[in-house]
Amino acid sequence: MKALAIAATGMNAQQLNLEVIANNIANINTTGFKRARAEFSDLLYQVEKAQGVPSRANQSIVPEGAHVGLGVQTMAIRNVHVQGSLVSTGNKLDLALVGRGWLQVQSAEGDTLYTRAGALNTNADGDVVTADGYLLEPQITIPQGTSEIVISKSGQVFVRVGDDPDLQEIGQMTIANFVNEAGLEPLGDSLFRETEASGPSIVGVPDDPGFAAIQQGYLEASNVDAVKEITDLISAQRAYEMNSKIIQAADDMASVISRNLG
Repeated sequence: MKALAIAATGMNAQQLNLEVIANNIANINTTGFKRARAEFSDLLYQVEKAQGVPSRANQSIVPEGAHVGLGVQTMAIRNVHVQGSLVSTGNKLDLALVGRGWLQVQSAEGDTLYTRAGALNTNADGDVVTADGYLLEPQITIPQGTSEIVISKSGQVFVRVGDDPDLQEIGQMTIANFVNEAGLEPLGDSLFRETEASGPSIVGVPDDPGFAAIQQGYLEASNVDAVKEITDLISAQRAYEMNSKIIQAADDMASVISRNLG
């Protein structure tokens, strides 16, 4: 009985859906986190009766066929890269991106990775780094004795050293865009890697057309909507229960047939 296998694929799909929702809710307070959405497609169809062929002896053409679907399969788990709300921190090295774009950081292996989590700090050498110690690209070094840091919306970095009345520019930040942000590979720690699906990075200056502006003293919160996630959770739970009832019904029908044949 195909219903058992079909319903089993539905239960597996809803279990995966539940895991995606659980991860969204778990990261509801993660800086720069982008919620994910499980997407599904139907499986192959078994042809019981083909359409568009003669019914018999080259007479009338069958207008409709009979195709029985064999269940559901996972098509993708898509990260939804929409803007999260801004949270004021007052920290001069906390940066939020308003619009499309990614901060570029250098991993321990020397690879360029991308993040929206702008909780930055300085290391012992004064280099601006992420919370995990990854260097910001292009590298920005804060001079010793700096008393004030100002970062403009366009990514220009100014510092005041000691009691100097004038600000001095020490660097220009750049950010990266991608043609297909959904194609980026999530690595954890709020980091993403470029892939063939995302296309190569397009590097530009913040606040230029098509590139995000930088908001100093803010962080971008997770874009997870708690109400929507709870709604999706209830929907996934109901779908799982319905598939389990189909399995139970199919099993009961098979039992009836077995008793009658016996």
